[in-house]
Amino acid sequence: MKKYLNPNKSDWSVLCQRPSSDTSAIEKVVRPIMERVKKDGDKALEYYSQHFDGVELKTFQISQNEIREAVRMTSSALKNAILVAKNNIEKFHENQRVPLLELETTQGVKCFRKSVPIQKIGLYIPGGTAPLFSTLLMLGVPAKLAGCEEIIICTPPDKKGKIHPYILFTAQLLGIEKIFKVGGAQAIAAMTFGTESIMKVSKIFGPGNQYVTVAKQLSQQTGVGIDMPAGPSEVLVIADKKSNPEFIAADLLSQAEHGDDSQVMLVSDDAGIVDAVQAEIQKQLSGLPRKNIAERALENSRSIVFDNLEEAMQFSNQYAPEHLIIATSDADALSEKVVNAGSVFLGEYSCESAGDYASGTNHTLPTSGYADSYSGVSLDSFLKKITFQKLTSQGIRNLGPTIEIMAEAEGLIAHKNAVSVRLKYLENV
Repeated sequence: MKKYLNPNKSDWSVLCQRPSSDTSAIEKVVRPIMERVKKDGDKALEYYSQHFDGVELKTFQISQNEIREAVRMTSSALKNAILVAKNNIEKFHENQRVPLLELETTQGVKCFRKSVPIQKIGLYIPGGTAPLFSTLLMLGVPAKLAGCEEIIICTPPDKKGKIHPYILFTAQLLGIEKIFKVGGAQAIAAMTFGTESIMKVSKIFGPGNQYVTVAKQLSQQTGVGIDMPAGPSEVLVIADKKSNPEFIAADLLSQAEHGDDSQVMLVSDDAGIVDAVQAEIQKQLSGLPRKNIAERALENSRSIVFDNLEEAMQFSNQYAPEHLIIATSDADALSEKVVNAGSVFLGEYSCESAGDYASGTNHTLPTSGYADSYSGVSLDSFLKKITFQKLTSQGIRNLGPTIEIMAEAEGLIAHKNAVSVRLKYLENV
């Protein structure tokens, strides 16, 4: 991690930059995949499974026998841990329900808003270097709570055509049965256009590599919804001289091990704590199985010393991190100044891993600075808000003249007439 001392505000935008990649080159690969799946359906999926995953598949849907085998292969300890996480995620997301909003805006004019579940949902669950069954919990739990009628899962198979048992166990725990052995951009294409085996969905959720990300962006152009723009994982930690260097180093490394293009940031008002954390990172790195990945991610990362925590917080808001850890002695007070962040962790014991797995909040969050305008996944992500209005005869009498004046001022006379014919009718009733 490169260290910066009291950078000028004019330099902050440069320090906030994420590792860049040329998505135009990736799009040149992904677009033909999307088009071929749209045209050839399952035949295209068969081809890409062999080409990219090295496995020959004729059937994509997981069988009940495979699910039963996965349940047997999952240890009791892990089953219990997943159940605890599921219960906490359910509690937090269930509490996000919004009551029916109903209001009489003018006498005789009633407006209300109703939450309706999105009917067809597609969940993409990565299964490569890390089988993210935790992401299935984060997406499957709110989808089920929302009442989505049809939920499918696409996840890449291994070289033997198998899906990781932890993913299958989690799926059956959630009651999701339509699980398909399809990964990469071709999985996004299948959910976008539909194939003989996989249905077309209305909205696609889930993280993935750059090819999956670009495929989701192309999918959105066809009218299919996506959860949010996604990029490499990131964390920003705000520390002071009382912070625990061992804890902070562990938090930074927990994100650095996600991938080469992950980014971790440490900001503080104390140069001593920054140096102590750097030393601790080197100590902890040696014991990590994903050491090489974490080391490459650290090359994209920075530690910055500011004059005070107020400036550190201002920088954090400009960076708009996916994960923000406030590890200072006055974390609660500093949290009041948070404007842009995906999810915030307060105090020295609130490790980012808690949110990733089991505290109850969602870990599907905006990255790459999108936290300045996007929220993380929630119950609302799986719902549509539909507004209704009902005008009585008294209501159109009361509100009609206002509508007529406004419509005529915009030159939309047919709009005005839709009111005028009703008012004229009521004169004769």
